[in-house]
Parts: sequence; C-alpha cells; structure tokens
Amino acid sequence: MKQKKGIVAGIAVIAAMTLATACGSSGGGNGTSNGSGGSGSKGGKMIALLLPDTTSSARYETQDKPDFEKEVKALDPSITVDYENAQGSDSTQQQQAEAAITNGAQVLVIDPVDSQSAATIVNEANQAGVKVISYDRMIENAKVDYYVSFDNEEVGKLQGEYIAQHTPKGGTVVMIDGAQTDNNALQFAQGAHAVLDPLFKSGQLRKGYESYTPNWDPSNGQREMEAALTKLNNKVNAVLAANDGLAGAVIQALAAQGLAGKVPVTGQDATDAGLHDIMQGTQSMTVYKAVPKEAKLAAELAVDIVDNKPIPSSLVNTKVNNGAEDVPAALLQPVVVTKQNIQSTVIKDGFTTMQKIEHPSS
Repeated sequence: MKQKKGIVAGIAVIAAMTLATACGSSGGGNGTSNGSGGSGSKGGKMIALLLPDTTSSARYETQDKPDFEKEVKALDPSITVDYENAQGSDSTQQQQAEAAITNGAQVLVIDPVDSQSAATIVNEANQAGVKVISYDRMIENAKVDYYVSFDNEEVGKLQGEYIAQHTPKGGTVVMIDGAQTDNNALQFAQGAHAVLDPLFKSGQLRKGYESYTPNWDPSNGQREMEAALTKLNNKVNAVLAANDGLAGAVIQALAAQGLAGKVPVTGQDATDAGLHDIMQGTQSMTVYKAVPKEAKLAAELAVDIVDNKPIPSSLVNTKVNNGAEDVPAALLQPVVVTKQNIQSTVIKDGFTTMQKIEHPSS
C-alpha cells in the first residue's frame, strides 16, 4: 500500500507540473502584449510600457510603441519591453500593471487611462520597489518617480490664441474638451481658458457651449457638437476641439449643417487625418507634439533606471506638481501647424509624409 501511495503521489505531482506549464505558456492578457520579447522574463531586465487606448488617437500604436521599443533596443538590447494597451479601461490597465510587476518589471512607463485611479498602480509599484514614469499624462496624487510629456497648458494656450485671432468680434465659440478623467485634458482646457476667458468676460467673444468628452471618444464629441449647434441655432463662429479626433467629429457635425470649412476648428496631435482635413480646409490648425522625441526621452530615462545609471540633468529639466509632490519632469514644447507650415514642421521632421496626409488610413 505504501508503494502504491507513493506512485499515485508521484503521478499527481507530474500532472500538476504539466498543468502549470500549460497555463504558463498561454498568451493570456488581452492579446496586445509584447512588442519585443514577451512578458514572463522574471529575473531579467524588463520595462513595462502601458498605453491607454487605440481609439482616442492612432499615435499610441503607430508612434509611441514602436518609437519607444526601437530606442530601448538601441540603448540596451538585453532589456525586454513588455507592452500592453488597456483599450480605454482603467481596471484593465491596473491588471496589466500588476502582471508586469509580478513578471519582474523594474520600471513601469504608464500613460494612464484615468489620471486619478492610476494612483493605485503607483502605490503597488512603490511597495514592490518598481519605479514609475508617468508618460504623456500625469498620474495624480501618488509618488511618481518621473514625468515625461509636453507643456500641456501651452497646448491649450496655442489653441485659444488661434481662436482669438480667427474669430470675429462678438463671435460665438464652442469648446469641445477632452476627457475629464485625463489630467492632460484639464490642463489643455486651463490653457485655453487662460486666453479666452478675458475675451468672454469683456464681450469680445461669447462662449456658447462647452463640454468634456468621456474617453475622448469622437462619437461623444460629435453628439456634443450637434447639441451645441441645436442650442445655438447653428450660429457658431469657431470651435476649439481639444484634439484631431474630436476635430474630425466636429467637422462631421458641421458638415451636416453645411458649415464645414466655414468655421475655424482647432485640433491637436498632428494626425494624418487631421492634417488631411487641414489641407482640405475643414480643420484650421493642429498642435504638433513630436511623439518620437517624447518616446525617446521616456526610453532613455527608463533604460538609465534599469541599468542603475545616474539620470543626466539634460533629461529632466523641471518639476510638475501632481497633487502629492513635485515630480521631476521632462517637458517638450508643442508647435502650431497650419496649411502654410506643414512642410516646414511635420514633413521636415520626418513625422509623416505628404502621401500619408493625402491618403490617411483613418
């Protein structure tokens, strides 16, 4: 009997090991992970790149991810990049972050879906001794190690200044802001209001309608613009749209009323679709943020942390308060792009090509 019990126990152990191996080899997650080496490299050098969605802007998949991975590989080929996209879900992003920490990531580079709820991720990372770089959007009220982004209030100011300069005196302005859960969107709006509020107060311009857009979803933005047009009986002289995705939605609403191309519309991100609309005359401007430079900065910072190298002062040039502390930050400057300077900005920088602008994929 003892011998039989031993044999049965041995079989049970082997079965359990086989099952564990099978479970460990399955892809899991949401099917988006790992652009350069896969997760599960615990014990090695790993950086987790956690991006928010694929709907608010095409940049995350087409620019941020490949640019970041390329730079990490160039700086230290031994580092694995574990890439995940949360597809607009803050709970999914938290699960992805927890998995990355479990798998041995030394640094989390996070563009948060929700700037406030992502504080939970940072707290868990802090407890595990994992560094956090808040990428593009600031994570609020948490002990973030570094922040890499653009001067977001300046983005809003550039949009506001364009509206101020291209709206007739006494004209009615509609503001279609980004997601209220995104700290960047709040800063964009703050910058725009810094320019426009004095004009609203003096009567030089009139604010006819303003709304935030849940999840930066263009369909939400289009509904808000349609509501604005209904409320104002189509008497709209300019629209401040927070990014190119929302600008495209605004243009659709304007086109339905025969107003496309007749009303100045702002944007942001210099997407091919946005630049196409600028060339067509239905969008007036966009704010160009050199994503390759942003991704490169974040990658350099993350690699230095993983490799225990001192952080050069040239990488981190300021501090930004996130509600909990002053976070060391690297901020890049945004640039206005109109039909007149497309060639000297986004084309000259190699950010895109005229062929892509003429034939955008989306």
